[in-house]
Amino acid sequence: ASHTADDVGDEPLMMAATLPVVVSRARAEGLALARAQGASVILMDDGFQNPSVVKDASLIVMDGNRGIGNGCVIPAGPLRAPLPPQLARTDALIVVGEGNAAQNIAAELASRGKPVLAAQLKPDEASLAVLRGKRALAFAGIGDPARFFNTLRSSGVEVARSRAFADHHAFTKGEIDELVADARRDGLTLVTTEKDFARLRGADGPPAWAEAIVPFAVTLQFADVALLRRLVTDQLFKAKERRLRK
Repeated sequence: ASHTADDVGDEPLMMAATLPVVVSRARAEGLALARAQGASVILMDDGFQNPSVVKDASLIVMDGNRGIGNGCVIPAGPLRAPLPPQLARTDALIVVGEGNAAQNIAAELASRGKPVLAAQLKPDEASLAVLRGKRALAFAGIGDPARFFNTLRSSGVEVARSRAFADHHAFTKGEIDELVADARRDGLTLVTTEKDFARLRGADGPPAWAEAIVPFAVTLQFADVALLRRLVTDQLFKAKERRLRK
C-alpha cells in the first residue's frame, strides 16, 4: 500500500522520523527499493500530484493561517494544481495551526464525509533549551519562512533578526559564512529548520562551517490521536481488501 501526504499550497508536513527513509528522484524506483527492503506500507511525502504511483490514500496538509492564499496555480499563486480535482482525490485533510483560513476547505471535505484532523507544531524541548535566554538570527529556505520565524517567537525564542531564502534553497559555504559572521558581530545564535539543516549535511554529518547553527526540531501533534489511528487503520484495511479482490 502506498500513501501520500502532501499540501495544496507549499507547507511541509514535519514529523519526527522514526522509520526507515528512502530518498529517490524517481518515485517509482524509490517505492521499488522500499518494497525490496520489506516495506508493506509506504508513506510518500509530496506525491499528491505525481502520476507515476497509484495511491491507496492521499492526504493534503494546509496551514491554518495561510490557507490556499489567492487560490491561483503556480506561478500566479501557491497551488500546484487546480483545487477542485485535488479535493476530489483527497481522503483526509490535516490543518496545522490555529488560524481559520482553511475552514472553507475543511467544511467542503467534511460535507463529503472526509476526515479533517487538527494539528499543531510542537517544538522539541532540547532545541528550546539550547536557545533559551539567547537572541537568535533565524534563517530558512522553506515554502513559508515567516511561519518558522513565528513558531520560534511563539515558543519564547527572541528572534532579533531573520533572513528568508527561496524554497529548497541550496546554501553555499559563502552564504553560511556570511550568516555566521553577522550572528557573531551582533552576539546572536544562528537557528534554522531541521529541513534546511539537513541540506547542509554531508556523508559525515554537518561540515565544520555549519557547526555554529542550531537546528530547531518540531513534531506534529494531533488534537485527536484516536481519529488519526482510525483513519490509518481504515485506509490500510480498505487497501488490503482491494488487493484480495484482485
